[in-house]
Amino acid sequence: MYLASEAEMWLILLIPPPLVNDMIETVKPESVGLCSQRLGRISSWLQQQIDGEKLAGASVLVGRQGKAAWFETAGYREREISTAFEKDTIVRIYSMSKPVTSVAAMMLYESGCFQLDHPVSQYLPEFADTPVWIGGDAPVSETIPQESPILVRHVLSHTSGLTYGFMNTNVVDEMYRDKGLDQSSPETDLAEWTETLAGIPLICQPGSQWNYSVSTDVVGRLVEVWSGMSLDQFFHDNIFKPLGMTDSGFVVPESKRERFAALYAPLVGGALGQVNPPPVSERGGLKLQDAVQGSAYFKSPGVFSGGGGLVSTMSDYHRFCRMLQNGGELDGCRLLAPTTVKHMRTNHLPDKKDMAAMGQPVWSETSYDGIGFGLGFAVVLDPVTASIITSPGEYHWGGAASTFFWIDPVQDLHVIFMTQLMPSSTYPIRRELRTLVYQAITGA
Repeated sequence: MYLASEAEMWLILLIPPPLVNDMIETVKPESVGLCSQRLGRISSWLQQQIDGEKLAGASVLVGRQGKAAWFETAGYREREISTAFEKDTIVRIYSMSKPVTSVAAMMLYESGCFQLDHPVSQYLPEFADTPVWIGGDAPVSETIPQESPILVRHVLSHTSGLTYGFMNTNVVDEMYRDKGLDQSSPETDLAEWTETLAGIPLICQPGSQWNYSVSTDVVGRLVEVWSGMSLDQFFHDNIFKPLGMTDSGFVVPESKRERFAALYAPLVGGALGQVNPPPVSERGGLKLQDAVQGSAYFKSPGVFSGGGGLVSTMSDYHRFCRMLQNGGELDGCRLLAPTTVKHMRTNHLPDKKDMAAMGQPVWSETSYDGIGFGLGFAVVLDPVTASIITSPGEYHWGGAASTFFWIDPVQDLHVIFMTQLMPSSTYPIRRELRTLVYQAITGA
């Protein structure tokens, strides 16, 4: 096993000196084949979300040909004190952390630290003997051995047999909750957290199902082992600093707290992992779930969650998306080769299946029909089957607080949506935004 020291990492990755983060400058939409008048429907839609008390505040960026063509905000960063949701507002991106962690892993892959078909236990021995729950109505103690080991590509593609505690579907995720794996404790670090996780049975044989899970948190721990650095330090030194993502990290520093947004939940009808939630028509209103004052994000967590622990801004994530859209490079700073990015956005599910065919229970507001999964992102296989207007090969992901991004290589398009409403399944916001964006494309 090859382990790179921190000093070696800079030599291996050949990252140039840090860039300075820029404010987002927009071009005339018509110059990149978009219609200003039709994009204006996004502004009306955003305001409707605020006026209807579906969202407290939100922002949308539409980029094409590597340029920002539309960037609008609406509503409040914190409704209770009437602070505006501004263009530099810092938000919890939750699972939009996953693509960042996956990029970090693939940077180390390019450096020769591992192969995608290596067993995870080669680097994290605690997973060598993790049993597999037999399923059904059986207690969590009824298990069988792994038929084949968890591979690195399994944790990158959520086919590892791991799950999330908030799924509320079986005795395994109940054990996650009992062990406190959904909660970060300052007394626990990522290494200890991973060891606890490895002692809980898998919900299926590795590679047999797609299950949204803590897999990317395991990837984060692997990044630490491969690089010899803590995950937050690796992100800072090798992704955020080189790309000029100056507001991204696991902590909101004191100097930036006034830009941090509060987190909301629907007043009626919504909880993460809620079984049988009420119809969308019966949901509404907003309740404060995490105020800015005294937020846990103001101090360092014990566990650096590569699966959902980051905060970021529109400007920062815009730079991250532009890097991916440009084949791994931005403003002279190359993180990945174009062939690696292409491999990441290729469907890695067995037999070219979509997620619906891989057993994942529906828990978000979107369908999994016609959608595959690569190494860190969902990938559109068939827009007709998925019932959305987009391009085959478009890749995307979102966060639990309703944030979302997608990159469409065919249309040379990327779109980012930032807000703070948990859970993301409350309203079909993402589908509505897709429609509003694609109806505004009028040229090549």
